[in-house]
Amino acid sequence: MKEIALLPENLIRMPSVNLVNDWYMRSFQEIIEFEKTDITPKTLEYFCNSLVKIRNRHTDVVETMAQGVLELKESHDVDYHTENSIQYFLDRFYMSRISIRMLINQHTLLFGGTLENAPGPKGNKYIGCIDPQCDIVSVIKDAYENARFLCDQYYLDSPALIINESSHHDLEPEHGIKIVYVPSHLYHMLFELFKNSMRAVMEYHACVDKYPPITVTVSKGKEDICLKMSDKGGGLPRSTMEHLFKYMYSTAPQPSKADAHTVPLAGYGYGLPISRLYARYFHGDIVLLTCEGDGTDAVIYMKI
Repeated sequence: MKEIALLPENLIRMPSVNLVNDWYMRSFQEIIEFEKTDITPKTLEYFCNSLVKIRNRHTDVVETMAQGVLELKESHDVDYHTENSIQYFLDRFYMSRISIRMLINQHTLLFGGTLENAPGPKGNKYIGCIDPQCDIVSVIKDAYENARFLCDQYYLDSPALIINESSHHDLEPEHGIKIVYVPSHLYHMLFELFKNSMRAVMEYHACVDKYPPITVTVSKGKEDICLKMSDKGGGLPRSTMEHLFKYMYSTAPQPSKADAHTVPLAGYGYGLPISRLYARYFHGDIVLLTCEGDGTDAVIYMKI
C-alpha cells in the first residue's frame, strides 16, 4: 500500500489502480484484526477462511493493474522517466504479490485441513503447494496441451512438441528429471513461453501445411536445471529484444475489454516480465536469445 502511494500521481488517479488499492486496504483491515485475538481452534479456522477470501479477492490484481497502465497510456503521454519508475514499481509490486500468494497458499493448504499432504500427480506427496518430486516433463506437457488448446482456437492448428532430457555426465541418470519446486509457478512460466512460441510459429509460417515443432530440452547440471524452449518462429529484431521484459510493451494487439475474463493468447505484455519474476523468486532466471529470420530460444534456469 505504501508503494502504491509512491506511484506517479497520474497513475494513482486511474480507476483500475484505485480499485487495486481499495482491495489491499480492505484486506489489510481484515488481517490486522487477528493481531490481538486469542489463539483458539475457532480463531485459526476463521483466519484460514479469511485468507482464502483475501486470495480470491486479489485474483485479478495483475489484469486490473495492467488495465490501469493502459488507461494511463491512453489518457497521457508517458515519458521515459515515468515508464522507468512504473517498471521498477511493478517489478517490486508483483514480486511481493507472488510472495504473499505463496505464503497464503502454503498456510491454507497446510492448516486448512482439506488438502494436508494431498497426493499430487503420480502419488507424490505435496508439502502445501511445494512438490518435493516435481516431474518437470509432466508440467511441460500440461502447459503445452493448454497452450495448444488456445492456439487451435485462434489459428485452427498448432505446432507439435519435442522433449529432450539430458544430465551432466557426473550425475546419475534418473527416471525423469525431478526438482523440489512449486509446480504452479513452473506451469505459469512454461504456459506463457509456449503461447509466445506458438503465436510466432503460426504467424511466421502462415501459408504452410505443416508447422515446425517446438523443442524443449531439459538439462540437469550441478547447480541448475535448465529448460530450453526453441521455436522456428522467425525470431525478433535485436531492437525489440530489450523491450520484451517491459510491462508497457507488447508485440500483440491489445485485448478488448470484452475479453477480460477469457485468457487472451497475447496482448497485455505481462507474460514475460511476470514469468521472469516467478523464476527469480527461487533464485532462477529466464533468458531469451533470438535469431531474426530463424527463431527464439527461451531458457528457464531453476536452482537445484
